[in-house]
Amino acid sequence: MAHRLYIVAGETSGDTHAARMMRALLSLAPESQFFGAGGPLMRAVAGDHLMDWTQEAVVGLWDVMVKYPYFRKQFYRMYREILELQPSAVIFVDYPGFNLRLAEYLRRQRFSGKLIYYISPQVWAWNRHRIRRMARFLDLMLVIFPFEKQLYEQSGLRTVFVGHPIVEEQTRSDQPRDKRLIGLLPGSRSREVRRILPVMLEAGRLIQARDPSMRFIVGAATSSVEEVIRKMVVHSALKNVTVRVRGAKDLMQEAFAGMVASGTATLESSFYRFPFVLVYKVSWLTYIPGRLLIRVKYLGMPNILAGKEIIPEFIQHRADPAKIADALWRLCSDENARKQMICEMDRIIVLLGEEGAGFRAACAVIQGLS
Repeated sequence: MAHRLYIVAGETSGDTHAARMMRALLSLAPESQFFGAGGPLMRAVAGDHLMDWTQEAVVGLWDVMVKYPYFRKQFYRMYREILELQPSAVIFVDYPGFNLRLAEYLRRQRFSGKLIYYISPQVWAWNRHRIRRMARFLDLMLVIFPFEKQLYEQSGLRTVFVGHPIVEEQTRSDQPRDKRLIGLLPGSRSREVRRILPVMLEAGRLIQARDPSMRFIVGAATSSVEEVIRKMVVHSALKNVTVRVRGAKDLMQEAFAGMVASGTATLESSFYRFPFVLVYKVSWLTYIPGRLLIRVKYLGMPNILAGKEIIPEFIQHRADPAKIADALWRLCSDENARKQMICEMDRIIVLLGEEGAGFRAACAVIQGLS
């Protein structure tokens, strides 16, 4: 059966997850048509029916304020496009700041198609009461963490646990790690890289002062971020450092330890058994209200899943290069500390389910449309 589906993903990770789901949807319903907004991987499946806008992702209140006119324009453009196309369903992939507002607006305007959310917004971290509100305008929630299913079902929202996309089509390498190589993963957006990478580079300099033979590779998510990173590396005091574009997963399996910004990369690092410390900074205009709202003890998902700090977290004013260097040096020099962290990583990855999250998400979508 042919389905016309409108899909909205606003970040690089969402583009990846949505593209896998779309390919699976085509295998189940070959006549399906895709429209919406996403990234290059989604466009590779759907063609020119999708607008590429994943580079417009923002972090925090300040960034949203700066780009508000742009997002307002896109909001109403997508709304009008959806009304014109009348798709069987609109599928929202992550990106809650934009997607939840669009979904609620469509329901208020009596859009007759299904509203499906893939990769639950982490409202359980800062406002669980919002789950009941979401249940009034969404038809189906596809979650990637097992504990989320019960939270949403309690509100009456039909919910399917599909597993985490991070274990999809991925295999670990058996190659030995380079004991003189440190990996730096400062995030996928230029704004967060500008705040986080200087701290990482200074911590790297302090490590290099202890052992001048240490080398560093900075992972750049995109070519545009690469330019930002290279300029920062040139002006830093860290030596023997290179930049690699789109090679984060390889780096996680080559380097002996690393520094990772908060986000999907923390779970990926755990999947690849890559010992690391978490480093994160945002603008104070974002951090202060965010800190007041957040109801979970940890920022990193590995720590949230474990219920304890298995990954050292260095956030905002606590992101001190000297302390970060000390924690990372311990992971390089203390075999017991490494083994303990890797053991905890293995334990939480088991909770995320088996391969095939994209296919299970596609099956849930098809079932939801029947």
